[in-house]
Amino acid sequence: MTILKKYQSEIYAIMRILVGLLFVCHGAQKLLGMFGGPHPGAPAFVIYVAGGIELIGGLMIAIGFQTSIAAFLSSGLMAVGYFMAHQSKGALPIQNGGELAVLYCFIFLYIAAAGNGIWSVCGCSSKKCKS
Repeated sequence: MTILKKYQSEIYAIMRILVGLLFVCHGAQKLLGMFGGPHPGAPAFVIYVAGGIELIGGLMIAIGFQTSIAAFLSSGLMAVGYFMAHQSKGALPIQNGGELAVLYCFIFLYIAAAGNGIWSVCGCSSKKCKS
């Protein structure tokens, strides 16, 4: 029984917007020094490349502009981030602190497949819009 099925489009849009905005915060932390600034000793690659993808990609996902492309790129970033920063610290995400990277990776992969959805700047529904 799916009691929330009639709200599926709205729930997806809320998830897309919130996840995108949360990702923006990671980029703002790295690039703009907000929320405590970047982690001490973070390489320039992480600050500028990852921070840029997080800030711009997260915003694109949140507003629903070229969502599939931004989400796919963000998913890849999180996969790379997991293997660069977490994998060597333990076999499982619960051991190596990589749960957030794994969750972002697969949520973004789902968003890349599902597209903009409603409440996006393109103004189309997920059934009509492929981006």
